[in-house]
Amino acid sequence: MTLPNSGNIKAVFLDLDGTLVDTAPDMVGALQDLQRSHGVEPVPYELGRSHVSNGAVGLVSLAFPGEAITLESPLLCEFIDRYTAQVCTKSVIFDGIGALLDRLDDGSRVWGVVTNKPSHLTEPIVEKLGLAARSVCTISGDTLATRKPDPAQLLHACQLAGVATNECIYVGDAARDIEAGRRAGIATVAVGYGYIVAGDDPQRWGADEFAIDTDELAQIVLKAVNLNP
Repeated sequence: MTLPNSGNIKAVFLDLDGTLVDTAPDMVGALQDLQRSHGVEPVPYELGRSHVSNGAVGLVSLAFPGEAITLESPLLCEFIDRYTAQVCTKSVIFDGIGALLDRLDDGSRVWGVVTNKPSHLTEPIVEKLGLAARSVCTISGDTLATRKPDPAQLLHACQLAGVATNECIYVGDAARDIEAGRRAGIATVAVGYGYIVAGDDPQRWGADEFAIDTDELAQIVLKAVNLNP
């Protein structure tokens, strides 16, 4: 697999949860606390972690399989309240990604965040981890009327960064990320280190490139933006 226009890419956009930041410790911790408060045996951490990219509805549905979880469900609201209270207590930038962002900054290549996470949760994370002031944009799930896999968020990111769709790449750890990139006409990289449920195969999502870990992702991205060592 090869990224289209590699060597001429001007901007790199990244998904947040499972791609840029390891938010699972806080999200799964809040989920397990919620289960305990309702007398339910907590899900194993690794199982919860693999479902983080499915968002709050997916996590709460995993934890309470007998419930039909909707955006109005009291259980979902309680989970969000618990998570909001600890939104960036243990979350960290993935090993290797911080160094990659430093290289992009040093090479005057812009990068930004495009996530389905709502802004009231996204903004505290990017602020606390020192990402907000460095990124060219932070597009959250409620920035626009639609979200991934709709391409609108990525097209909006291109506008804010001042780049054409063939001058950027999008990196994500979910099939919806790759679908959004394809629909926007943006080259995509799927990562294998993120939050991927058992039986799912990122290499079958149709991405232009696949990175098994952050080291391989750095190689792909730095080649794409013409910043090879």
